[in-house]
Amino acid sequence: MKLLEYQAKALFEKYGVAVQKGVVIDAPGDEKIRAADLRFPVVIKAQVQTGGRGKAGGVKFAETPEEAARLCGEMLGMDIRGFTAKELLVVEKKEIAQEWYASIMLDRYTKSPLLIFSPVGGMDIEETARTSPGRIAKVPIDPIRGVKDYVITYAMDKTGADKQYRDQLGGIVEKLYRLFFDYYTMLVEINPLAIDTGGKLIALDGKVEIDDNALPFLSDVSAWRDKLQEDPQVIEARKVNFLFIPVEDDGDIGVMSNGSGMLMSCIDLITKKGMKIHAALDLGGGATAERIAEAVRIMLGRKAVSTVFICIFGGITRCDEVARGAVIAMQKPEAAGKNLILRMEGTNKEEAGRIVAESKLPITVAEGIPNSVEAIYRLKYGEGKGA
Repeated sequence: MKLLEYQAKALFEKYGVAVQKGVVIDAPGDEKIRAADLRFPVVIKAQVQTGGRGKAGGVKFAETPEEAARLCGEMLGMDIRGFTAKELLVVEKKEIAQEWYASIMLDRYTKSPLLIFSPVGGMDIEETARTSPGRIAKVPIDPIRGVKDYVITYAMDKTGADKQYRDQLGGIVEKLYRLFFDYYTMLVEINPLAIDTGGKLIALDGKVEIDDNALPFLSDVSAWRDKLQEDPQVIEARKVNFLFIPVEDDGDIGVMSNGSGMLMSCIDLITKKGMKIHAALDLGGGATAERIAEAVRIMLGRKAVSTVFICIFGGITRCDEVARGAVIAMQKPEAAGKNLILRMEGTNKEEAGRIVAESKLPITVAEGIPNSVEAIYRLKYGEGKGA
């Protein structure tokens, strides 16, 4: 889950990292702006889950409350790189002397948190790596020892950062490190981490990405999730404990399974045949007729999907339940003109085949994943074209 800037800053503030005073605006008017008692000028920033807001017109400056209210009215609802600006963050403009970069991310190579620091901030870290590679330090943090002095010393020595800010930087990194673990994050980033004209470090922008699996344990963050702009099918699937994953916009195959490993295997074999997946859905446990029917309905909610592939495997899975669910779903109006490939292993497999055969619906029962992929290929390209 990628947090919006104001949400990330709320967590920064919770852990004692300095941020600008500001207010979140979700409707035109100057009431909230005036009530926040901000010092002008201010910066108005569209709250969307994408970078490059400034170039897309999503960052503007205002000298007075009246001007801020007018700009907020213009910016609310605007399109920013495919995202709608439903909320704006209005913050006091800061005079700054330098812009730095600091983040902690989960590094799978070292299997530890990784501090990335640069005294060159305000741009994508990838751009800094391209233009000034020597000014970036990447330091693994020992999860047992935590943020020790040598971590900060090395990062500043390698990049040539001004040592007079060493204690401040160390304090901020320690706070980000605690946030990193407490909120099960994949990334905590401040860019820019600015030095103001008074010599204090302050987070002018923020990015936090949280492991979705941890959301049930984070009530404050879970409450924010409903405000994020997510795919309607993702939200709908989540309500019934499915995991729906949009894959490729120009794909036309929907894949469903009761396990992520099986799902990935199916996707791999389908893409190797040159076909494209539009979306995937993990059913999780409990492959009952009702859940299968609901899952197929959600998948068919994607107009691009022409073929649904259901791959169910389990020693105690009742295949007749799976078949009944498929039949129920394929009788619905949204299934008109669609095809369904069904691969099942488990209890009552023979009964499941009979249920499908008697339905006379466009459902193909296949043995094994490779044969199922061949069946999808034939449906898409015609007989005789399988490899």
